[in-house]
Amino acid sequence: MAGKITTHVLDTASGKPGAGIVIELHRFESGAKSFLTRTVTNADGRTDQPLLSDGALSTGLSELTFAVGDYFQSGFLDTVPVRFRVDDPDAHYHVPLLCSPWSYSTYRGS
Repeated sequence: MAGKITTHVLDTASGKPGAGIVIELHRFESGAKSFLTRTVTNADGRTDQPLLSDGALSTGLSELTFAVGDYFQSGFLDTVPVRFRVDDPDAHYHVPLLCSPWSYSTYRGS
Protein backbone atom coordinates (compact mmCIF):
# COMPACT_ATOMS: atom_id res chain seq x y z
CA MET A 1 0.00 0.00 0.00
CA ALA A 2 1.47 3.37 -1.00
CA GLY A 3 1.01 6.15 1.53
CA LYS A 4 -0.94 9.32 0.91
CA ILE A 5 -1.87 12.68 2.42
CA THR A 6 -5.47 13.88 2.29
CA THR A 7 -7.38 16.68 3.97
CA HIS A 8 -10.70 18.43 4.23
CA VAL A 9 -11.85 21.75 5.69
CA LEU A 10 -14.96 22.38 7.76
CA ASP A 11 -16.16 25.94 8.39
CA THR A 12 -17.30 25.56 12.00
CA ALA A 13 -18.80 29.07 12.07
CA SER A 14 -21.38 28.13 9.43
CA GLY A 15 -21.38 24.35 9.83
CA LYS A 16 -20.56 23.94 6.13
CA PRO A 17 -17.63 22.61 4.10
CA GLY A 18 -14.85 25.13 3.45
CA ALA A 19 -15.06 25.40 -0.34
CA GLY A 20 -12.48 27.23 -2.44
CA ILE A 21 -9.68 27.25 0.16
CA VAL A 22 -6.15 27.21 -1.23
CA ILE A 23 -3.92 24.59 0.41
CA GLU A 24 -0.19 24.17 -0.02
CA LEU A 25 1.92 21.19 1.03
CA HIS A 26 5.59 21.57 1.99
CA ARG A 27 8.23 19.13 3.20
CA PHE A 28 11.13 19.88 5.51
CA GLU A 29 14.47 18.31 4.58
CA SER A 30 17.73 19.17 6.36
CA GLY A 31 15.94 22.12 7.96
CA ALA A 32 14.86 23.60 4.63
CA LYS A 33 11.22 23.97 3.63
CA SER A 34 10.43 22.90 0.08
CA PHE A 35 7.17 23.35 -1.83
CA LEU A 36 5.49 20.15 -3.06
CA THR A 37 2.00 21.02 -4.32
CA ARG A 38 -0.92 23.45 -4.24
CA THR A 39 -4.62 22.65 -4.53
CA VAL A 40 -8.05 24.15 -3.80
CA THR A 41 -10.88 22.53 -1.86
CA ASN A 42 -13.98 21.57 -3.81
CA ALA A 43 -17.64 22.28 -2.89
CA ASP A 44 -17.43 19.49 -0.30
CA GLY A 45 -14.41 21.09 1.41
CA ARG A 46 -12.19 18.26 0.17
CA THR A 47 -9.45 17.97 -2.39
CA ASP A 48 -10.33 16.08 -5.55
CA GLN A 49 -7.21 13.93 -5.19
CA PRO A 50 -4.69 13.19 -2.43
CA LEU A 51 -2.05 15.87 -2.03
CA LEU A 52 0.59 13.12 -2.21
CA SER A 53 0.22 9.49 -3.21
CA ASP A 54 1.72 6.77 -5.40
CA GLY A 55 4.94 6.39 -3.43
CA ALA A 56 5.68 10.13 -3.19
CA LEU A 57 5.29 10.19 0.60
CA SER A 58 8.46 10.07 2.68
CA THR A 59 9.26 10.16 6.38
CA GLY A 60 9.92 13.44 8.17
CA LEU A 61 8.16 16.74 8.72
CA SER A 62 5.47 18.01 6.37
CA GLU A 63 3.30 21.10 6.56
CA LEU A 64 -0.09 21.95 5.14
CA THR A 65 -0.97 25.65 4.94
CA PHE A 66 -4.59 26.68 4.58
CA ALA A 67 -5.42 30.17 3.20
CA VAL A 68 -8.48 30.70 5.41
CA GLY A 69 -8.16 34.51 5.44
CA ASP A 70 -9.12 34.65 1.77
CA TYR A 71 -12.04 32.30 2.46
CA PHE A 72 -13.47 34.21 5.45
CA GLN A 73 -12.50 37.67 4.09
CA SER A 74 -12.48 38.96 7.67
CA GLY A 75 -11.59 37.80 11.12
CA PHE A 76 -8.43 37.02 13.00
CA LEU A 77 -6.87 34.15 11.00
CA ASP A 78 -5.02 34.50 7.72
CA THR A 79 -2.98 31.38 6.95
CA VAL A 80 -3.17 28.30 9.17
CA PRO A 81 -0.06 26.08 9.14
CA VAL A 82 -0.38 22.47 10.29
CA ARG A 83 3.02 20.81 10.71
CA PHE A 84 3.03 17.05 11.23
CA ARG A 85 5.41 14.12 11.19
CA VAL A 86 5.21 11.25 8.73
CA ASP A 87 6.62 8.12 10.38
CA ASP A 88 5.27 5.51 7.96
CA PRO A 89 5.44 6.38 4.24
CA ASP A 90 2.98 3.57 3.49
CA ALA A 91 0.26 4.97 5.78
CA HIS A 92 -2.68 7.26 5.05
CA TYR A 93 -2.31 10.66 6.73
CA HIS A 94 -5.66 12.45 6.76
CA VAL A 95 -5.21 15.93 8.25
CA PRO A 96 -8.54 17.80 8.51
CA LEU A 97 -8.90 21.45 9.47
CA LEU A 98 -11.91 22.66 11.45
CA CYS A 99 -11.94 26.45 11.50
CA SER A 100 -13.80 29.69 12.00
CA PRO A 101 -12.53 33.24 11.38
CA TRP A 102 -11.16 33.22 14.96
CA SER A 103 -9.97 29.69 15.78
CA TYR A 104 -9.03 26.28 14.40
CA SER A 105 -8.31 22.70 15.39
CA THR A 106 -6.99 19.64 13.64
CA TYR A 107 -6.47 15.94 14.25
CA ARG A 108 -5.18 12.86 12.48
CA GLY A 109 -8.20 11.34 10.81
CA SER A 110 -8.70 8.09 8.98
